[in-house]
Amino acid sequence: MGGVALSASADAPGTIPSADDLISRVKAYHPNADEGLLRRAYDYSRDKHAHQKRHSGEPYYGHTVAVAMLLADLHLDVATVCTGLLHDTVEDTDATLEEITELFGEDVARLVDGETKLSQMELINKRTRQAENFQKLVLAITDDVRVLLVKLCDRLHNMRTLHFMPKPEKRERIARETLEIYAPLARRIGVNRICVELEDLAFRNINPDAYESITRRLAALRATRASAIAAMSSLLSQRLEEAGIECRVFGREKRPYSIWRKLERKGTSFDDIADIYAFRVIVSTPDECYRTLGVIHQNWRSVPERFHDYISTPKPNNYRSLHTTIVGPHNVRMELQIRTEAMEAVAETGVAAHWRYKAGRYGYDAKSAREAGGDPLSRLRAFVEILEQGGDPDEFLEHAKLEMLTDQVYAFTPKGELIALPQGATPLDFAFAVHTELGAGAVGVRINGRERPLRTRLRNGDTVEIIKGGVRQPPAGWEDLVVTGRAKAAIRKLIRETQLQEFERLGKVIAEHAFQREGKAFKENMLSEALARLDLKSAQELYQSLGRGQVTSTQLFDAVFPGQREKNTNDPSQRELIDDEKGALYVHGSGLTPGVSLHFAACCSPLPGDRIVGILREGSGVEVHTIDCERLAALEEDDPSSGENWIDLKWTPEARSNAVSVGRVLATVRNEPGVLAEIAGAVGEARGNITNIKTLSRSRDFFDMAFDIEVVDVRHLSNIVAALKTCDRVVSAERARYE
Repeated sequence: MGGVALSASADAPGTIPSADDLISRVKAYHPNADEGLLRRAYDYSRDKHAHQKRHSGEPYYGHTVAVAMLLADLHLDVATVCTGLLHDTVEDTDATLEEITELFGEDVARLVDGETKLSQMELINKRTRQAENFQKLVLAITDDVRVLLVKLCDRLHNMRTLHFMPKPEKRERIARETLEIYAPLARRIGVNRICVELEDLAFRNINPDAYESITRRLAALRATRASAIAAMSSLLSQRLEEAGIECRVFGREKRPYSIWRKLERKGTSFDDIADIYAFRVIVSTPDECYRTLGVIHQNWRSVPERFHDYISTPKPNNYRSLHTTIVGPHNVRMELQIRTEAMEAVAETGVAAHWRYKAGRYGYDAKSAREAGGDPLSRLRAFVEILEQGGDPDEFLEHAKLEMLTDQVYAFTPKGELIALPQGATPLDFAFAVHTELGAGAVGVRINGRERPLRTRLRNGDTVEIIKGGVRQPPAGWEDLVVTGRAKAAIRKLIRETQLQEFERLGKVIAEHAFQREGKAFKENMLSEALARLDLKSAQELYQSLGRGQVTSTQLFDAVFPGQREKNTNDPSQRELIDDEKGALYVHGSGLTPGVSLHFAACCSPLPGDRIVGILREGSGVEVHTIDCERLAALEEDDPSSGENWIDLKWTPEARSNAVSVGRVLATVRNEPGVLAEIAGAVGEARGNITNIKTLSRSRDFFDMAFDIEVVDVRHLSNIVAALKTCDRVVSAERARYE
């Protein structure tokens, strides 16, 4: 059952195909192939790997021949087949790239070089992350898809022989990498033959018990249903022949990994899976596909929700076919796939189906791919777009895996352009799929002519019109509204850019204030020598570092005017007061929207050194409290959901090094002459500055008083409180925390 399979691997000595076998296979589809080049590549690979063995015990060159045979099965050009033979020579033998160029030409050498770099990445996998390797793989395969095709065939043969590898943990690592990266890449460019085999081989190594259980059930089912399947196949052919439709019909058995995914996803049982066996009907033309569908529906009852027309609306990897499910003999549901021979070739080999003669040259024909329904190579460009958004390698790998989701929903632009997205996608995913700038400027959406929220899940056939605004600053929570890797990467880039702009703006203000405090006029052309001293490349980088707190204004001033700055950094009178207007200079937080107004709560009077939190007040900005403020506890007790509006905040280095805050001290003092002088002396000795004194209550013997004191930070205030407690006429002193 099934279509033409890829060639089997050569696992044991003595079964390695000869050069004549390989040449014969290539010339069967490419009669003008350069036989001499193929033979030289074969002999060169055999000679260079002569003394090497694989884990199976077979000569190493048997692997390179197997890869070349797989590439020939895909009907690829001679340069690609030669690369299959030579892909390990530069990495594993004394061969050089210069020698490859001289013997086999620049095209082959360039492909071999690409494969060598990928192999080197895998060899250092223990010292580098898989994510970094995948970034480099994407750059290589989007430059020339043949690099990916060779890599897939290389991985396929290695997976076929993975059981010879002695270390179980290494087998599992390779199998998981295959399942998570290489199989989805094969599906993305439509090479289904390789994809499904990679999935099954990886599944067998990752979950051998489940694999064995499913294959046993399939074998038992095959034995009981073989005659019924043959009879149904014959009946289908008979009905179509009676309708004057020439076709070939064959059964298809669902693959073990595909069954396992369905069991996991739907929580169903093996017996409830209706499409374990399906039939494929191959006809001559698209018109006959629809005629065949009509004949089948006239003879058997169809299941309406199980019909899909992938001919009029191809899948993104160019897959085209009609899918329908009928209720056959004995009330058994059966799936049918109806397609032409050309569609079958694309369904099985994807991008490889578009290698053909053009202008006397045999190679990839992008024009024919587009005419057949779309260029499958375009699906690789999404990875480059994600890569261009920046971010760390792990973030890239996360987004790329999201991008490789297979369950699709199809929506249309107002001009009728088809956009394929994963199930669960929103209008924001749609906007970023069309263009990054469209997504960045999205403020609303019309779906089928009606305005809808941006969080709406799209359905097949929706026409989506994005309403654009002029703002490129993503609102908080946008990342949670999208499911595609492309959209998440673009939104994170926009957030990074917005943060950098805000850090830059804030840093420039910090620089200007630093110079103003020291009585100097700030001019950007004064920074050239300072940049070198601070090991920074540009004024922009300096401002960003100041905004982030990586460089302080003190360090900047010292770098511009070495030795000129007053060193009396603990004198509050030389510092700027932290207030609401300048709050953004001294407080930052990851959830803080750039430009939002800050208000320091009077109930707890936060000081640098306190752990602080922001409360988002609709219409009035963010209110800054200490983490142990009683007002916060009361608010949370009254409204448990209020915590959703909390923002973790931190003091910037500027807050301690160049600013002062006002802290309040409550003291009970004796009603005696000179007590205020004693208190003022103690505060001054501790380098504090009293800005306000208030009498709270008085009696014949004692006064309760509040002192507002400018201090550097919470430790400075603690020192002042300790100093007050040593005064003879101070009965008690403590920091006032709440009004």
